[in-house]
Amino acid sequence: MRTFVSAVAVLIGLAMAAVAVPAMWVDRNIVQEDGFVALTAPLGKDPAFQKRLATAAVNSIGFGDQQLPDALANVVKPILEDAAQSMTSMPGYSDAWAETLRRSHRLSFADPRTLPADVDGATSLTLDVAPLVGLVVKRVSESSPMPLKAPETVRIGIGQSNQRQLIERVSAYAPMGSAVAVGSAIAFVLAFVAARRKWTVLAGTGLGALVLAAVWKFGADAVGQAVLGTRSGNDVAETFKSEFVAASLAGFGPWIVVALVAGAFLLVAGIVLRVVSSRRPAPNTGP
Repeated sequence: MRTFVSAVAVLIGLAMAAVAVPAMWVDRNIVQEDGFVALTAPLGKDPAFQKRLATAAVNSIGFGDQQLPDALANVVKPILEDAAQSMTSMPGYSDAWAETLRRSHRLSFADPRTLPADVDGATSLTLDVAPLVGLVVKRVSESSPMPLKAPETVRIGIGQSNQRQLIERVSAYAPMGSAVAVGSAIAFVLAFVAARRKWTVLAGTGLGALVLAAVWKFGADAVGQAVLGTRSGNDVAETFKSEFVAASLAGFGPWIVVALVAGAFLLVAGIVLRVVSSRRPAPNTGP
């Protein structure tokens, strides 16, 4: 009976861990705003993304309530384009990009009922690049013959229809990952306490961790391919999506490595414990 209870507890612990680890990663790095900003901050330095983002920024800049003559507009427009192409070298670019990510996260993970009327509630992710546009406008206005007005919002939709439901589910269930992880740990402790042969629990848990690491690896790659398979028709959106998937896979990679190391350690520990216990002399029960 103890062996059965121990085996069931190990299986339950592994099943809970299989869900808990990805959920915890998603909660910390995607659902939580600070984690999302830290994960996606390097995307703003990608040359291809910067070029497309600069083009989108220039196209969104208006001249306020003033109408510029064609000749003057033809002079200002190249200045805007040159400034936009060098956004990453401007003072304050890092802060502007971080604010862009924070605004975008709030739009994407907010309750659809609280979104502005002009935001598509069915889009899974919305970039608001207004802080970057403001950075360019500020630079150009310093040398422009006429002040330019930066728009308050510059939104770029990423994703396809009805993906908002997926965001809502992730936001609801991902924070539960920590609680599930605690349940998984309790199951493993119960398995170890109940087992007659402790080494079988260590070895079985280690082997299970190695299997889970492989499952997480293949699962993460499959999810990444599925996301890349969706098309929005927007160059900025496609570049952001591609870089975001790459950053997510790279960010989840260390968690998989930890599972591999822990699994290998437990498996070896179980085998060593089995060898040591088998070499112990049998207790002398007397005549």
